[in-house]
Amino acid sequence: MIKDPYLDQPYSPAVRGLLGDFDIYDREHTLGLELEKYDINCSADRRMLAKNYILVSYDFLSYRHKFLLVAVLGSALQDESYNFRTLLEHDCESTNLFPSGWDEMKNPRAFFEDIYSVLSDEWKGELLRASLEDQSTW
Repeated sequence: MIKDPYLDQPYSPAVRGLLGDFDIYDREHTLGLELEKYDINCSADRRMLAKNYILVSYDFLSYRHKFLLVAVLGSALQDESYNFRTLLEHDCESTNLFPSGWDEMKNPRAFFEDIYSVLSDEWKGELLRASLEDQSTW
């Protein structure tokens, strides 16, 4: 069983985890201002966000961890009923906060499709390597 890189428990990636780098709570005047430079409804900008934040943040993962993360996202994208919008909604009971306007994104699914595309392209070799292994032995 593949373990979480930081915790002594099974690795269980979630689609929501991909948004962690965009949480601006208590960083509205730094990260928040930086992220507001991007148009969240523009595919090219979303792809840049994925490259500049998600790829950098997850670079430490092993090829197996990356494979599982991309598989979880791919599975969500295959599910036509998966509601990506709920991942971006602000919960007033939570300390999580996304940049202004992200909860009104025109097509949240497209945002995650762009993330999937970037991760699949950038990690192509590692994903292929993992796909050729017997995942049941991890």
